[in-house]
Amino acid sequence: MSFAQAAPPAPGGARENADVFRAGAPTAEGHSADVRWWREQLAPYALPNTRRAAWCLATSVVPYLALSAAIYVLLGQSLLALLLGIPAAIFLVRSFIVFHDCSHGSFFASRRANVWLGRSIGLLLYSPFVRWRHDHAVHHATAGNLDRRGTGDLHTLTVAEYEALTSKGRLGYRLQRNPLVMFGLGPLVAMVIGPRIVAKEARPRMRRSVLVTDLMLALVIGLLVWLIGWRDYVLALGLPALLAGSIGIWLFYVQHQFEDAYWDDTETWSFTDAALRGSSYLKLPAPLRFCTGNIGYHHVHHLNALIPNYNLKRAHDQTPALHTVPTLSLLDGMRTTRLKLYDERCGRLVSFREARSGGD
Repeated sequence: MSFAQAAPPAPGGARENADVFRAGAPTAEGHSADVRWWREQLAPYALPNTRRAAWCLATSVVPYLALSAAIYVLLGQSLLALLLGIPAAIFLVRSFIVFHDCSHGSFFASRRANVWLGRSIGLLLYSPFVRWRHDHAVHHATAGNLDRRGTGDLHTLTVAEYEALTSKGRLGYRLQRNPLVMFGLGPLVAMVIGPRIVAKEARPRMRRSVLVTDLMLALVIGLLVWLIGWRDYVLALGLPALLAGSIGIWLFYVQHQFEDAYWDDTETWSFTDAALRGSSYLKLPAPLRFCTGNIGYHHVHHLNALIPNYNLKRAHDQTPALHTVPTLSLLDGMRTTRLKLYDERCGRLVSFREARSGGD
């Protein structure tokens, strides 16, 4: 698979190529200095804007709720009303981006406003805000770290780990990574089942987040079902939510699961490399950028999670050092679904077939 890049990669291995993606950055000993430099460069964009935030709400949560109501009203006339589920799902994806920004405290300047809005949108997404915020923070702190996989990320094995599995274990992993399962059943697991489960070792705050959200959802869903019935609830709210979940899983997938994505051991892992080489720039046309809330600028987001979604494009466009990151087109993103395992020998993600042939 080939990925469009603003400049050809430098000769040499992955370590040498890191210099390409740090173009314009000063030489500094230690990763912390690198992180500080990038935060300073992007600090002007990490400023919430109330007017732009209000516009995001007006073009995400509001139309989603309006379309959900329209689907319910029109269902009595024709099942064609279900076609409205497609734009409803798109606006729910945009609502998730607002939820996501609230989890980073970047959507509003007020911490309290971020928390309350995040909790409210969490009910639309069937997600406990506080626990999701925690798991996502872990994802940001460990993305691309081979030794710290498992929290807030997509289950990915190395070739050696896969080969060490039993036949039953390999079948289970193959099913998990099958696109039909990942994008078909995945939303059910990610939105309906997973968020309802409280780990035994969970801290009290995480446990309360899950239990309180479950209680609120039981009350809200119970009331809606009592008012409109199970059928209309599932058709007007359930199906668009599952479609939005499939889109969201795919977006999360392509942002970190591309052929040359950065992975490294804890000893040599770098936060900056994980952002610049392990997070893709999904280059989309303007209508799709709107639909996905600019989350395609994922490299910018991982460099500085305090930048709200409505500032990501400007941060990328006005920072030349960001123009040489791994860039994926929509077609490239579709093709990444063939990648299943990380091959430590060649330092890239490979398909099952490539793993069998030694990554050639």
